[in-house]
Amino acid sequence: MSLLAEERKRKIIELIEKYGQVKVADLAEDFQVSTESIRRYLEELEHERKLKKVYGGAVKVSDDIEEPTLFDREILHIDEKRKISKKALTFIEHNDVIMIDEGSTTLQMIDGLKEFKGLTVITNSFPAASKLISFANKNLFDGEIIFLGGNIRHRHYRTSGSLAERMAAEFYADKAFISIDGLELEAGMTSYDLEKSILTQNFIKNSKNSIVLTDRTKIGVKANYRITSVQEIDYIITDFELDAKSKEYKGISEKWVVC
Repeated sequence: MSLLAEERKRKIIELIEKYGQVKVADLAEDFQVSTESIRRYLEELEHERKLKKVYGGAVKVSDDIEEPTLFDREILHIDEKRKISKKALTFIEHNDVIMIDEGSTTLQMIDGLKEFKGLTVITNSFPAASKLISFANKNLFDGEIIFLGGNIRHRHYRTSGSLAERMAAEFYADKAFISIDGLELEAGMTSYDLEKSILTQNFIKNSKNSIVLTDRTKIGVKANYRITSVQEIDYIITDFELDAKSKEYKGISEKWVVC
């Protein structure tokens, strides 16, 4: 194999170590090579036990993949996340009670909440609550802010744990906007953090409509902990187009919203 190919494989390993996952389409664009070449690199690296291939990309081999920090997640694929969050805002109506999960994509929704009257926003995200408080102090946000206390996960600027779960169980919402770390049609929605996955389950259970926001880098990824099946989610907003075979999967087409 050429030195250039070996350099690309080394770069793929660095990206896997940093982010826990890579996508074929992104690598092909970054390296300016065909997707077939990227898939061949991934196959070779999988044979060397450097990564595990998944649909559309690859993930870290180790079972103890760490979720990237909120800062790392926030700067990745920012244009796609803004587009997804803008679409999510169209699901909101005045006077809604909404739950907003901690996540880099759901965080992009917060600026748009200024356009709605009488909202009640329930969240475990420090940045989301802080933004809303700032808007309220400037008379830019008309509504209530409810922050869920609990164990502080400082790397991700969120709360979780049994206290947050008990608080979340006290509320019923019109819509819950959910962040995830992975989505496979069979495995469902998954997370790298057990406590976060349990709190997210509470959000889904206690809302009339659950809406997942995910960019294409999460599609085909299976993280450590299961949140729920795709059947239990009402809508999935993404920038990823399903192929013809996937569209036949148990009514997925009706809830799959591409923006």
